[in-house]
Amino acid sequence: MTKLSVNINKIATLRNSRGGNVPDVIEAAKNCERFGAQGITVHPRPDGRHIRYEDVRELKKVLTTEFNIEGYPSADFIRLVLEVVPAQVTLVPDPPEAITSNAGWDARQHKEILTRIVRTFKERGIRTSIFLEADPKMVVHAAETGTDRIELYTEGYATAYAADPAQAIAKYAETAAKAATYGLGVNAGHDLNLENLAYFHRHIPNLAEVSIGHALISDALYFGLENTIQLYLGKLK
Repeated sequence: MTKLSVNINKIATLRNSRGGNVPDVIEAAKNCERFGAQGITVHPRPDGRHIRYEDVRELKKVLTTEFNIEGYPSADFIRLVLEVVPAQVTLVPDPPEAITSNAGWDARQHKEILTRIVRTFKERGIRTSIFLEADPKMVVHAAETGTDRIELYTEGYATAYAADPAQAIAKYAETAAKAATYGLGVNAGHDLNLENLAYFHRHIPNLAEVSIGHALISDALYFGLENTIQLYLGKLK
């Protein structure tokens, strides 16, 4: 079964826009779990513009599902992950000033540093995932780092889906199949939503997890958080 991990960054963005603690990020995460989410994802950035490092520490104390921390492996990020010890860490190549993740790793060019970082986290029992474009060639290099999983960066799929779903999914299916031959788990995330998620899920049979934030939190404004999570879970059946 493909797990749904809810990225709660947008909830933290709303909180930070006014100061104080409304909405309460910790309570929101606990509610996501209570409503059926099988994981919580956060992406702390150095400027603290949404999820803050202290949020990550507090979330670790209360979460009962899989905790996934994603981000660029700066020295501060690595220290945070080793302190918190989540179920999974997802390595993303975005620089600190990026608004959102917008590319996957060139696992060939950065293989040496990725190998070192993956080893560091796996020594602490933390499952590792590397954010990749839909490119079967990159899977080979990612596998050589020792990572447990890859996460497919799905913006390209989401953008092309409306015009031609079959063409949009083709490279992703090929990349996921390549990952399976190397024994790598496959996650996916970025711009997946209620319109395109079911098709993606049907065509990636080895999909272990999707991480969804912006679309899910936006849908919750219309449908409510509990109902929205159930709608997304329904797309993964």
